[in-house]
Amino acid sequence: MRSDRTSAAPDRSRAQVQGSGSRPDARLPRHWEWWEDGDHDGVTNMATDDALLATVRAGVGMWRWYGWAQPTVSFGRNERVVGRITPAWLADAGLAAVRRPTGGRALLHARELTYSVAMPWPQPLSWRLAYDAINTVLRDALRSLGLPVEFSAGGVPMTPDGPVCFDHPAAGELSVAGGKLVGSAVWRHGDGYLQHGSILLEDVQAQLAPVSGSNAPPPAAAALRPLLPGHDDDALRQRTYAATRERLQRVGDVTPFVASDAWTALLASHRSRFADPTWLWRR
Repeated sequence: MRSDRTSAAPDRSRAQVQGSGSRPDARLPRHWEWWEDGDHDGVTNMATDDALLATVRAGVGMWRWYGWAQPTVSFGRNERVVGRITPAWLADAGLAAVRRPTGGRALLHARELTYSVAMPWPQPLSWRLAYDAINTVLRDALRSLGLPVEFSAGGVPMTPDGPVCFDHPAAGELSVAGGKLVGSAVWRHGDGYLQHGSILLEDVQAQLAPVSGSNAPPPAAAALRPLLPGHDDDALRQRTYAATRERLQRVGDVTPFVASDAWTALLASHRSRFADPTWLWRR
């Protein structure tokens, strides 16, 4: 998954950023709130991420981990799905659906670990710098588990319409031996930045083959279970969480997320948007 919206500022390539003498994650906030959230329906998950973006505060980043109450397909913000996916097909496949606040393409949320990051990011700075910074934290965390994770060089730029998310890694996404391991999507609102994505436990994305416009399943993706055999889902989850938190603590201090008194009402207001069928089937 990738954003189909960029900053108004000129973009800079990873080579330029890394060649500047500082790590991409050097620009990240120095205070982080950490939230190991539970499993929720798709509307709640997307509303929560969107609400976190709406409440971004200067100097503070928010890192959230969460899961899905049932297998759910998420569509990119501007992805065209009408004529490709129908409510009947989803029902027959036993899948729920939600449309993300971020860009990119269709993704099946099942057998994965899901993260989100909401943080301040001033408009003059390219979204790509933020993307590289967050992916650097994830890359280093996954490498500490013994995985040979690399940034993908990518190929043809990913547009909102086309094959499903895990069909191939876009430039800057994290892969192992050419197979995408982490698919991420982004969105900006004012001086706030949202990035969220999936780290596969197992590759079940072939269930979306009918959506991809091809009779063939998408290319095999990388996944934690095959790469780290001998660990159950809970062990993989806890090891990934711990490695990411340890890496984030090198950036700044990390404290638990504490919801404000206004959080329940705020979340409810964002839920109404993502629960609206006209948002889900807008394109």
